[in-house]
Amino acid sequence: MDRDWMRQRLEAFDELVTQYWNVRHVNGDTTQERKWLFEAEPTVVKILRRLDPSLVEVEVLGEDEWRGLTINLNEVRRAIGILADMDEWATRLALDGPSMPADGFHPWVWDAARTFWESRHYRAAVHAAATSINAHLQDKIGRRDVSDTKLVQEALSDKAPEPGKPRLRIPGDPTEPGVQTRQRGALQLGQGAYFALRNPAAHETGDLTEQEALEQLATFSVLARLIDMCQVVT
Repeated sequence: MDRDWMRQRLEAFDELVTQYWNVRHVNGDTTQERKWLFEAEPTVVKILRRLDPSLVEVEVLGEDEWRGLTINLNEVRRAIGILADMDEWATRLALDGPSMPADGFHPWVWDAARTFWESRHYRAAVHAAATSINAHLQDKIGRRDVSDTKLVQEALSDKAPEPGKPRLRIPGDPTEPGVQTRQRGALQLGQGAYFALRNPAAHETGDLTEQEALEQLATFSVLARLIDMCQVVT
């Protein structure tokens, strides 16, 4: 909706009504003003109905039994007020949403991303977080021969450990369905994070928005916590 235009038309109609009453008070000849009012009324009515669909029977202009003009300005002025404040309603009356302080992310993520974040290099912050998780995961399982997605795939694989290929296991009884589900989920989350977030951060140009970067860091923070809590099985 073109709110500025709607408000302008309603305010112009309000001013025209004032002009009509002034002319009527002075000389009583309101022929021209009546003409302008009736020409403007259809648009005014459509605006009122668009703002409030319940006003299907709204009537702004009418005539009394002596053919005198009756004018209902209540809904017009109400609509002007609505249009004046409508843009602020979305922000001023919005429910308070949850906040996500970045310094609450897992240290592997935030310690690596902080410097880039403070300088507003958001894509670099995401890449640094992914690189940090990779380094900590390599240290945790003692491997340097693979990295990034391949490292996550092998570390979180549900296959049995092999010589030189230790695995990470979610704490708990590995025969329980809930533990098995979390194990599979950790693997899939890690793969998705590196495929969908780390790779673009490393190879694509152009920066992320602050919101996009925050969401991506949150994803890596979840992954970091899962990896950190896992037990190494050799």
